[in-house]
Amino acid sequence: MPLCPVCTIAVASGVGLCRYLGIDDLISGVWIGAFLFSLFLGTINFLNKKKIKFFLRKPLIFLFWYGIVIIPFLKIGIIGHPLNKFLGVDKLIFGIFSGTIVFSLALLLENYLRKINQGRTFFKFQKVVIPVLFLIILSLTFSQFC
Repeated sequence: MPLCPVCTIAVASGVGLCRYLGIDDLISGVWIGAFLFSLFLGTINFLNKKKIKFFLRKPLIFLFWYGIVIIPFLKIGIIGHPLNKFLGVDKLIFGIFSGTIVFSLALLLENYLRKINQGRTFFKFQKVVIPVLFLIILSLTFSQFC
């Protein structure tokens, strides 16, 4: 599975770059969470196409993708600093799960809009614009607290 370490390194590098640029962990976590949820959905779709099914497939794949990023962050000390908290939760963890939730809600909205429009989009690149717009709004909201 060469993708897994590469993704972990890429995400860790992204967090390092964000820290270097002065971007708060809360905001970078939002984008990491959306990326991880996207990997989760992509893996599920890949397995569906290959007709691969196994017990607790979705929860296990979810835990795999999130664990492959969060566990190394815990081990190297990126997550867990006592002064890096938001509402009592580590900023990166809070951002990751907030980004995941907002990204999934944006996907649900996009699917609903497509459904009420007989399977067609209302505008070009709707499938990309809506989730990115939701993530930008969440990032701007969090930037007010950082």
